[in-house]
Amino acid sequence: MISLRYHIVSITAVFLALALGVVLGSTAISGRLLSGITDDNGALNRQVATLQAERNGLDARLSDADRFAGSIGPLAVAGQLTDRTVVLVTTADAAPGDRDALVDLLRAAGAKLTGELQLAESFTDPDKADQLLDLVARLQPAGTQLPTGADPGTRAGGLLGSVLLLDKDTDKPRATPDEAAAALGGLSSSGFVKAGQVPAPAQLAVVLTGGSLTGDSASDRAAVVARFAAQLDRSGAGTVLAGGSGSADGTGAVGVVRADTAATSVLSTVDHADTAAGRVVVVLALREQLAGKAGRYGLAGNAEGPAPGTAG
Repeated sequence: MISLRYHIVSITAVFLALALGVVLGSTAISGRLLSGITDDNGALNRQVATLQAERNGLDARLSDADRFAGSIGPLAVAGQLTDRTVVLVTTADAAPGDRDALVDLLRAAGAKLTGELQLAESFTDPDKADQLLDLVARLQPAGTQLPTGADPGTRAGGLLGSVLLLDKDTDKPRATPDEAAAALGGLSSSGFVKAGQVPAPAQLAVVLTGGSLTGDSASDRAAVVARFAAQLDRSGAGTVLAGGSGSADGTGAVGVVRADTAATSVLSTVDHADTAAGRVVVVLALREQLAGKAGRYGLAGNAEGPAPGTAG
């Protein structure tokens, strides 16, 4: 007779066999799975190494090209701005190295730099927009009119255009030296600009900015610079807004201008002024402004061409 103990032992043996089979089967599957994952990981690592090598090669070629552009840049722009006067306006995020290189190139083109004005961070601060608007209205030189636009960028562009730029029709100043000093002094003492010696009025202007802005008010700040540059252009013989990499996107001043057909019809933009080639384009775009033409130049998707004369 089969005892209860025999049944228990048999059932236990069956379950032990099943458990052992599951363990052995899962071990074999896991081994194959791990082997496949290891192979895939190795292949991906090789792809990453290949792509990294290609990127390093492209970076080296770009560096070589930029050095070449830097070496021939003065020759390429020689005489383009002879006897022309230029004032430089920089934003708070403009790179000092880009500023210095651009100044050297403008001088190589024959331009006379009449001075420089730096816009402080508070100039584009939305929380100080009302204060800037009120100050601009009080500092406007006698005999000049502010633009109808109610935003601080346009209004400030109207004020600074009247003191930094010559009248494009008469080629004469629109403000007296005392009025210019009072306007810049008032903006400086209120923390909106940083100015040393008052620039003499010039025929042309370059507004040099950085790349894309960050933060909750990035778009608003970019819009102030964009509208300021556009109004500055309307005040003189020509203006170029030059930005670095990223300046042509939605949170960059160049990008804001390029989204506004009214602004792009008068104001030239360059989106790679942080490169030697881009700075050459800035000079060529200034020269084109003298002829009453404007363009969108650079490497971004919303540019019309890399330089004047190469659109399309």
